[in-house]
Amino acid sequence: MVIGVLALQGSFREHARALTSCGADAVPVRRPEELDAVDALVIPGGESTVMSKLAITFELLEPLRKKIASGLPVYGSCAGMIMLASTVLDGRPDQETFGGIEMTVRRNAFGRQVESFEGPVDISDIAGGPFDAVFIRAPWVEQVGPEVQVMGRVTAGPAAGRIVAVRQGNLLATAFHPELTGDLRVHRYFVEMVRRAA
Repeated sequence: MVIGVLALQGSFREHARALTSCGADAVPVRRPEELDAVDALVIPGGESTVMSKLAITFELLEPLRKKIASGLPVYGSCAGMIMLASTVLDGRPDQETFGGIEMTVRRNAFGRQVESFEGPVDISDIAGGPFDAVFIRAPWVEQVGPEVQVMGRVTAGPAAGRIVAVRQGNLLATAFHPELTGDLRVHRYFVEMVRRAA
């Protein structure tokens, strides 16, 4: 199984290492022809407005939208969650997304870089107890459509109850960065999603 990691900007190397540790063949994707060669894709954290511009520059925006619409399994973390959203609040007026998940996401909802934090998140369908989640200028989900499964919420602190993990069909998104923790459960879950989709 070949899982691409969108390598335009952000934490793509960390995702590639995590996927390799889960038994997948992880490859960088920067061009449409590279997208055609993968069974699934990870959209990493980073800066969603920059990622949006680079996706247009590298002619990936429309090809990826089509792949998502046709059922390509995709996982997005942090900025990747924003890029999978149907609606983005507090984004730039010219910001584009790949879409796919019927949800409204607020950019930088938890605050600025200095307000980054770690906190426990219970994720349904993933065993092993709460996930020690890393939030860096993270979004949260304010609203979901009827086909979206809410998988995780913040369990403590002032943001308790906020939605930070969702799934819709072959699409998975988290507001946090599992690639930075050494806990491979989210990546294993995604790899299993890809196997089942195949």
